[in-house]
Amino acid sequence: MTTRARNPVVAGARWLARCATSEESVRNAWQSGDFAVIPSGALWLVAEAPLTRTVDAMQLLPADSLGPVLAHPLGSVAWWLVPLDSAVELWHVKQLTIYPSGWPLCCPPINRPAAGRVWLEKPDGSGRLSDPAALGAAFDPGGYLQLPVEAFC
Repeated sequence: MTTRARNPVVAGARWLARCATSEESVRNAWQSGDFAVIPSGALWLVAEAPLTRTVDAMQLLPADSLGPVLAHPLGSVAWWLVPLDSAVELWHVKQLTIYPSGWPLCCPPINRPAAGRVWLEKPDGSGRLSDPAALGAAFDPGGYLQLPVEAFC
């Protein structure tokens, strides 16, 4: 018996669409080449950061600490999908703005840009989110000097 390999693009799109109020409206927006508005709060919150700092931080994070990251290059901004309790852990990181539950994130399809937005790190359907401790350390000057060794294992 042959098993079909799981397609992370399809799985990521399904996972993201399930976070929306209407999965159908998400699919319709993406099929028309537009972005879909998906509110935070069902499974994740949004941490907004400057794009250049985001690119630097993405290189510092261990692969298992990096979740989906959406960018708008013309606006020089990026949005990290983080766990629902991240505001408590990231409140002190000045370069990050944590938006409350219900904040609308304009998401392009997983596999292509839309309206100037593109996924730097795509959702893969696993539910993986950026680890707030590692994210905070990557944005906080000297932060990786303060992380315990276990954070890199």
